[in-house]
Amino acid sequence: MAKRSYNRIKAVLAEVGRSNKDLAEMLGVSEQTVSRWCTNSRQPTLEMLFEVARVLKRDPRELLLIG
Repeated sequence: MAKRSYNRIKAVLAEVGRSNKDLAEMLGVSEQTVSRWCTNSRQPTLEMLFEVARVLKRDPRELLLIG
């Protein structure tokens, strides 16, 4: 069974020219946590998803795969 993707954090990081390490530092979380979000092995809480969107200056809906 193929692994499902639920968020676009990795893609948005690439679009804005930031790394997992940059995002981790901006949010005060570990690089491992961000890596798990980017590989979709774990998902951020709803509150953290909004914080990710804020620091990346994106609409939170851009971080989600809908459809």
